[in-house]
Amino acid sequence: MKSLLLVLLLAAGAVHTAAQAAKVTTPATADHPPSFFAPLEDIPGVLPWSLLSKATTVKAKGGRMVPKYTEEISALDQTEVKVQGFMMPLQPGQKQKHFLLTVTSASCPFCLPAGPEGGVEINSKTPVKFTYAPMVMSGKMTVMKSDSMGLYYRINDASLVEQ
Repeated sequence: MKSLLLVLLLAAGAVHTAAQAAKVTTPATADHPPSFFAPLEDIPGVLPWSLLSKATTVKAKGGRMVPKYTEEISALDQTEVKVQGFMMPLQPGQKQKHFLLTVTSASCPFCLPAGPEGGVEINSKTPVKFTYAPMVMSGKMTVMKSDSMGLYYRINDASLVEQ
């Protein structure tokens, strides 16, 4: 029994070491936390995160924090867009209809990998299979003026774009 346990522990250690050696990480910068995935590259026809990240947060009357958008971001409201990002499920399950699409991969299942400008709430027409790989979703963008959950962007009737 002890020898079986030892073999299992050694095998697990070898798998962990191989996984660590193969792991691709990107270092943290002032703009992005560390990630096991390379930063997303801009795709022609897909809304770049560099534009969405120009939103800021300001203090409104009564001390409530609200988003402040550039004219370029405000012009996206109620337009059809495509956004690339990483799925962050909001509920358990292999298929998701309601999730966040984020600029960086999540490093903790309970933590947002970015601020409110680094995520888009997705309400999909049909369930989308969970993946760790980046995906592109399309649909009608809503630029939120004052969301109770603190979100800045939402896409309703979203569809997965096959790549």
